[in-house]
Amino acid sequence: MRSYGQYCSVAKALDVIGDRWNLLIVRELLLRESCRYTDLLHGLPGIATNLLADRLRGLQQAGIVSREDAPPPVATTLYALTERGQELGPILRRLGQWGAPLMLEPADEDAFRSHWLAFPVELFLTDHAPDRPPVTIELRTGEEPMIIETVDGAVRARGGSVEEPDLVLSGAPQLVVGLLSGTLALAEARARGLECEGDANALRRVQARA
Repeated sequence: MRSYGQYCSVAKALDVIGDRWNLLIVRELLLRESCRYTDLLHGLPGIATNLLADRLRGLQQAGIVSREDAPPPVATTLYALTERGQELGPILRRLGQWGAPLMLEPADEDAFRSHWLAFPVELFLTDHAPDRPPVTIELRTGEEPMIIETVDGAVRARGGSVEEPDLVLSGAPQLVVGLLSGTLALAEARARGLECEGDANALRRVQARA
């Protein structure tokens, strides 16, 4: 790992996490907690296997990532963030907030994983009626569905599906993100190909407002 060679806290931090892929490895471990090596490869499209191994070793040496063997009968190695690594969470979320407007027009070749939606969902959505019964919205974009749900006045995102969601949104990820962030009206999103089934009030319940 190359150093900037500067006696500055920002430079020292970048000496540790500034290498390409490092913060995205942290992102995966924030979103999925403990991960197998294959989980990380899936969540980091474009990274070479040997480069991922090298980055993981560097992050372990820096005290950011831990590695342990899963208990029997699962014979695999699990990677997770240490307490020091967890401290990067607010930094990554703030970076995600800054970058969210850039998601509205992705390049055609951009890879996408549905669990990445957890960052914009939890950053921008608010339960505007926390005293009312909870609602669930299923997002069908990417390789697996995601659920948005109101929990104790907060809005959370998780992988999976439910039997009877209040609303189902299906379409391209930029349409889903634009709709949830409030930068795209429902009528416009539908005109551009988004499918909306169920109670649109569930969307208005959590949708970001200008």
